[in-house]
Amino acid sequence: QVQLVESGGGLVQAGGSLRLSCAASGFTLSGYDMGWFRQAPGKEREFVASIYWGNRTEFEDSVKGRFTASRDDAKNMVYLQMNSLKPEDTAVYYCTRRKGPFLSVASIDSYDYWGQGTQVSVSS
Repeated sequence: QVQLVESGGGLVQAGGSLRLSCAASGFTLSGYDMGWFRQAPGKEREFVASIYWGNRTEFEDSVKGRFTASRDDAKNMVYLQMNSLKPEDTAVYYCTRRKGPFLSVASIDSYDYWGQGTQVSVSS
């Protein structure tokens, strides 16, 4: 069965960096676009980044220039490198699989499988 397992979250001071990893199993990663979302307490889950099967990426405006996304299809891994972290980046971060190529990358409804999430906390 399809599984997505995130890791790499933690507590970091503002300005610091974290690298999130997502281990995918149960499907061939190379055939899918993947996404990263986050959800802060009391807020809706929001789009952070998308990485297409051809390695093109898209980012939510507030993380552009600070976050990068990458993938290693041979290892079935997806990554989110987060630099210059801010307190407002504090959230649970989720890895997710996009259903198809013509669906909105920023819409939760475009994704079918989700990981359990990993907590990122940024202190000021």
